[in-house]
Amino acid sequence: MAVLQTVRRPEAVIFDFDGVIVDTEPLHYDAFRKVLEPLGISFTWKTYVDTYLGFDDRDAFREAFRSHGRALEDRRLSQLVEAKSRVFQEILRAGVKVYPGILPMIESLHASGVPMAICSGALRSDIDPILSGLGVARCFLHIVTADDVLKSKPDPECYVLAIRRLSHSRPQVISAPRNCLAVEDTPAGIEAAKGAGLSVLAVTNSHPAEELAGADFVTDSLENVRLTGMP
Repeated sequence: MAVLQTVRRPEAVIFDFDGVIVDTEPLHYDAFRKVLEPLGISFTWKTYVDTYLGFDDRDAFREAFRSHGRALEDRRLSQLVEAKSRVFQEILRAGVKVYPGILPMIESLHASGVPMAICSGALRSDIDPILSGLGVARCFLHIVTADDVLKSKPDPECYVLAIRRLSHSRPQVISAPRNCLAVEDTPAGIEAAKGAGLSVLAVTNSHPAEELAGADFVTDSLENVRLTGMP
């Protein structure tokens, strides 16, 4: 039976994207596979989940080459990232699954005036078309992606930047990172958010609850989360 998770209304909410808003990780895996297999590099879905979730595309390619004993120059890395982005856009045309409870949560927070951002290791070009298609792009003040940072999760750089931008946009609302909430689905994402000083709500879309123990709250679905203090 699902357990209702009660969370105090935060001053701001920062959502991860892949694995929290939409189920795009299988699509990313397929895109990586189509780019890497012609080069003689492959890994299983389990390896992708265990090792690659949380990486941005740059670090994912670096890890794939490293684990196969292959060198990867910066120019070649940029070409691979661009190729994977093109393949991913083609795959997206078949549609994408939205996780239960996420759109009502976003709309409720937006209607209540809670500032929101996205903090993702994906490229901005991967995210914008999906948010527009879901009709919730207007709800986010800022979107921090792999295009904006040098280091991917579990490094806290993306969350530090997201909080800085939100605080600049809503200084009268946000008093401290600890009063803001990150919504994540991976251990790397939890570590990144906690490293930036945020509280974390983890959802078991990609990992079992025991692997998300570093979060302040864990739920099996955002449908089962109630934010107190909301109108």
